[in-house]
Amino acid sequence: MIILGIETSCDETSIAFVKASGGLRAPRFSVLSNVVSSQVKLHAPYGGVMPLLAARQHGKNIGRVFKLACRYAGNNIKPNLIAVTRGPGLMPSLLVGVYFARSLSYFSNIPIIGVNHLEGHIYSNWLEQIGVKSKLKIPNSKHTSFPALALIVSGGHTELLLMKNHGSYTRIGETLDDAAGECFDKVARLLGLGYPGGPIIDTLAKTGNARAYIFPSPMIHAKNFDFSFSGLKTSMLYFLRDRKLIFSQTKLSSKRERMRADIAASFQRAVVRVLVFKTLAAAKQYKVKTILVGGGVAANSGLQNAFRIAHIDYPVIFPKRAYITDNAAMVAAAGYIAYASGRRDTWKTLEPDANAIIQEKAIRTELHK
Repeated sequence: MIILGIETSCDETSIAFVKASGGLRAPRFSVLSNVVSSQVKLHAPYGGVMPLLAARQHGKNIGRVFKLACRYAGNNIKPNLIAVTRGPGLMPSLLVGVYFARSLSYFSNIPIIGVNHLEGHIYSNWLEQIGVKSKLKIPNSKHTSFPALALIVSGGHTELLLMKNHGSYTRIGETLDDAAGECFDKVARLLGLGYPGGPIIDTLAKTGNARAYIFPSPMIHAKNFDFSFSGLKTSMLYFLRDRKLIFSQTKLSSKRERMRADIAASFQRAVVRVLVFKTLAAAKQYKVKTILVGGGVAANSGLQNAFRIAHIDYPVIFPKRAYITDNAAMVAAAGYIAYASGRRDTWKTLEPDANAIIQEKAIRTELHK
């Protein structure tokens, strides 16, 4: 089956063609093309994504991105299914992708399915480089990798999802306020580092002392698997205010640069500690066999290193770099799983949902027995 994936949930316009096989028992994916047009430079002066500006740019980009994806996959490519992100995300941006997909479905008479953006991040772990068939021996019913625990951590989401099987999720933890990636962006702004904050702080932290300063890891010892990052952001604000530290984007003295690197490293350590601690605690309680990490913050080297040195006897899997941030290949993969599970949409009924949540099939009460 060939799936055409479409992603416009935030500020990346992306279209991909993915060849899928194996069904729910042993899904395999070969990425034929995956074109991503980023709007980072457009939104950087504002320090964050401007929804209406993002939507207008999606409208300008999507036709060109579609043509490129078709060309790279082979101009005669004929998809059997259209998978499009329907939410969560920015409503103006989602509208562009969903209505583009509906038009294609109507005029080409191709089945269509709406995909939850978070499911896409989960299934990014099944994707290999373009043109390479996946050989990942992770969750399918023939192996002992279920139950799996998915940590979704990005600019808009921080969640822990227990997967009993493909398409079967139970949310066991989520952020009560800011997402981890959002916290990175806001702290980067306080440190005069620009936008997006995650990659900049990660790069700077590599040159700093992560134990130079102590910042809180909120809720790390709470008796649940929820997260909170607004307190950490406030702690950074007070830390800088009390020391009368003002960082600008202009060149700093070598002493001030070292201090900023130490602050960035210490802040990153505080975020990573709580993400890893909560994830491993949940994995132990629910006796999982695999941890899957997805979302933009999965690219953080500190997070990857922390999981790498953790003393656990089951795999922690990160997506390939090309599929960590928002992209259409992951949407196509998640769309295939949803379609194989029996979910169906039509071009008439499919609508964007900015507040969409993952459909939960597992029963919470059973998990707590």
